[in-house]
Amino acid sequence: MSTPASLYLDFQIDDTPAAQAKSVLSAAIEAAPVASVLLRPGQGAKIDSETVRPLIALAQAQGIAVLIASETGETNMLGADGIHLIWSQDIIRSFKTARQSASDAIVGADAGRSRHDAMELGESGADYVAFGIPPHVEDREKAAQRQRDLIVWWSELFEVPCVAFDVPDSIAAHALAVVGADFVSVSVTSSDTAKDAADRVRAFSEALRIPETAT
Repeated sequence: MSTPASLYLDFQIDDTPAAQAKSVLSAAIEAAPVASVLLRPGQGAKIDSETVRPLIALAQAQGIAVLIASETGETNMLGADGIHLIWSQDIIRSFKTARQSASDAIVGADAGRSRHDAMELGESGADYVAFGIPPHVEDREKAAQRQRDLIVWWSELFEVPCVAFDVPDSIAAHALAVVGADFVSVSVTSSDTAKDAADRVRAFSEALRIPETAT
């Protein structure tokens, strides 16, 4: 039996008070086991040290690796454990920039829907490759099937871990875990209530623990 998928918390920091962001993140990571936390700015928000450093410390105190989202590969890690590269047309160039500037850190990248980019990222030393669904994609159902196909392909051929991003609900989380995702992301924002964040994380965690059916 394959190793069960782990939970990857994708935490979006909106333009909310720092205390609220900390409260929501605390509720989320206490609700269920979380392997990694990604901190990313929401629309119109910024990653600033006053807000982010307490969040990093909070997660790291629980033994959770923390990554900072970057579009270019250039970022101030603020004491985090690594960098996550958001998908772009220049993802390979961005990854190489990040790998050079953070040689001892975790560096993962979203390959979007490109097998070529995924392979090049893996060969270039990515600590994980992520497959998400870009926000501009209109046919989400078709994109979700392509995402599952990519994860099946990757998990059968490569040893570098893969992460499923842009997962809408716990049903989809379970399906992605079954087909081979090593990590499944659950999205929470600092605008959520602590209860809603905890409930969502708990639901995803329970979905990943459901025994796999025969394939």
